Amino acid sequence: MSDVNMPDVNGDLVYTCIGCGGSYDIYDFVYTCPKCGSLLKIENTRFDQLRKIPPDTWKKIFDSRRNTTLPELSGIFRFHELILPIIPLEDVIYLGEGQTPIVKANPELSAWVGAGFYVKNDGLNPSASFKDRGMASAISFLNHVIKVKDLDHVLGICASTGDTSAAAALYLSYLPKSKVQAVVLLPRGKVTPQQLSQPLGSGAQVIEMPGVFDDCMRIVEELAGNYHVFLLNSKNPVRILGQKSYAYEIAQQLSWDTDDLVVVVPIGNAGNITAIMDGFVDLLKLGIIDKLPTILGVQSHHADPVSRWRATGEYVPIKVSLSVAQAAMIGDPVSFPKVRQLVEEYYDDRFHVVSVTESEIMEGMLTANRHGHVVCTQGGESVAGLKRALAENIIPSDRRFILDSTSHQLKFASFQQMYFDDAFDPDYGIQTLDELKNKPTSLDANAEIIAQFLGLKKRD
Repeated sequence: MSDVNMPDVNGDLVYTCIGCGGSYDIYDFVYTCPKCGSLLKIENTRFDQLRKIPPDTWKKIFDSRRNTTLPELSGIFRFHELILPIIPLEDVIYLGEGQTPIVKANPELSAWVGAGFYVKNDGLNPSASFKDRGMASAISFLNHVIKVKDLDHVLGICASTGDTSAAAALYLSYLPKSKVQAVVLLPRGKVTPQQLSQPLGSGAQVIEMPGVFDDCMRIVEELAGNYHVFLLNSKNPVRILGQKSYAYEIAQQLSWDTDDLVVVVPIGNAGNITAIMDGFVDLLKLGIIDKLPTILGVQSHHADPVSRWRATGEYVPIKVSLSVAQAAMIGDPVSFPKVRQLVEEYYDDRFHVVSVTESEIMEGMLTANRHGHVVCTQGGESVAGLKRALAENIIPSDRRFILDSTSHQLKFASFQQMYFDDAFDPDYGIQTLDELKNKPTSLDANAEIIAQFLGLKKRD
């Protein structure tokens, strides 16, 4: 391990309000500013010390850790200095997250979309979604805080449309049951059976309630504001730190060259797109990359307040309709103020948002998966978003494109089956295409019958 650049426990992290600028102790469980109610972000007050290290040295440091067998540095904490430099490696919880592959689309799929592109498949994380990046950060931090403050008991809680609850329950289950309890709130009937099985299997207390995600989030925010709980939604900025690793990994996988890069991200609650944008800003500040990539956000037309804001300049929360991209069913994304701030300060004309139909999302998912991928409905949203952006000349086709597929196809197998069976509720507004449907054929266990069905010819 002598060739691995081991990180030091260093840095000075504080919560900073994006509204009034107030600062708060990193070891306090706070999620909004006690003074003005705005969102918090985490700042390293010693970040300028990191800027004294030459960019090429940073590249060597991170590259030296890329193939390590040390569990603590195998996942998101390869970028320890940029995520949680205050926690020792022995407090890191690593369950196999991070280092997800970038998979090239084949020529047929590329032609269908309108340009060549790659899919970064975050469905290959341990709970089968990108949420594991944030949970690895949040639960490692919680593990550290329990030791520092000698806490006897902590309740970890989140609202979810599926993936957050699965990741939170998985990572919390790794900590001692005597000290940590996991609770998740889900909108009744709006989580796939596969996703519901995950927090149940990890032993979490699952509470189903009427409404949509926004209703669950409202309750969780009230609990986090009035009771001693550890919030695990993206409103907790410790979650965002881990999700920034998505940007760091892309840059490293591209040999730190982000010129002409476009990253396509479904927006949902806006936590992930915030983290990705912020992660690239970190690399730019350290000189590790020369340019920020262009960010293309995608929303379902059933829940597209950010798309409308980008088109009109006015942000107005909306009432959502049913969406197959369940993480998209959010009419008032919690992290939108952070998106707006990042756009105003750094991205400007490098930030675009498109709105796509539910039919386009399903076609994007099914078509991608017919060409060698395992993307979810949110991944289908990314595919549909790039296809639309290219068709409308929002982005030139000669760029390099990386699409975010946030979770695994199998989590959304029920939507695929609904498409095949024409079983969608009319409120989805989905028009199915026969060429994208598939079903098994029942035949007798007879080689001759099967060969005849397949149109095979006997050998001479």
